[in-house]
Amino acid sequence: MRIIDAHLHLIDLQRGKYGWLRAGNPPHWADKDTLCRDWCESDLILNDGHKIEGFLHVEAGFDNDAPWREIAWLEETVRAPFRSIGCVDLTLSPDAFTQHLAKLRRHKSVAGVRHILDEDAAQLLRDPQVISNLRVIADAALIFEAQFDGADSNAMDAFLSLCNETPKLRIAYSHAGFPPENDSEQWAKNLQSLAIQPNVYVKASGWEMTNRTYSVEAVANRVTELMNWFGEDKVMLASNFPLSELRMAYKDVWQEYASLPFTKEVMEKLCFANARQFYRF
Repeated sequence: MRIIDAHLHLIDLQRGKYGWLRAGNPPHWADKDTLCRDWCESDLILNDGHKIEGFLHVEAGFDNDAPWREIAWLEETVRAPFRSIGCVDLTLSPDAFTQHLAKLRRHKSVAGVRHILDEDAAQLLRDPQVISNLRVIADAALIFEAQFDGADSNAMDAFLSLCNETPKLRIAYSHAGFPPENDSEQWAKNLQSLAIQPNVYVKASGWEMTNRTYSVEAVANRVTELMNWFGEDKVMLASNFPLSELRMAYKDVWQEYASLPFTKEVMEKLCFANARQFYRF
């Protein structure tokens, strides 16, 4: 199986800041120590029969004040084909935001940007300055990586308004909005509303963020639902490595995906072709 991993993070603790990984800083996960080490492309080990042909690197807090430093580090060290997502602050003034974006765009690997929305999503997505900066992203033909709880209806309403008002903005909805393992009715209702947006792709990943023991059966159910709603051309499977290590080894993530009940042709799209097209490898 050919793979382009559509969401992962590499880490160099000596060169980057990574405030979220440092002891005493949130998130206060009991198992956070598992992640407190360097993670490089040689750690992306797969079972026989699977081959990684590229990946999308999503910013990991290397330096949020100067995120182009992370991109420069990646372009100096990574050997595999990759594209990158840089960190941005959507609340910056127009001039500061334009300058920030220009520095990121000097790097050839940059495909898009993200500002983690999470619990602030509803407020941010209704902020005129944020909306203006998102339009700048759209005009620059960059992707916006959106991350927030799919069961948060207030946030989803604001997000749908943004999608309708900014049809040029290409959006990747990260981790499928953290689908609950059980009792997923509100999440499902909101994701079905999102699925009709032509400019939104969805990434199925980050299961460990909901539950460290998220079951294989629940993964299969959620991915099947995403396929039914978004279609086979707008769903991408990804690992969220190294956070995926909190649930299972990297090779096991892709072995789990390989067990999904889809044809070989559909799996080629989910694991490889959709990411190649969307992120312009």
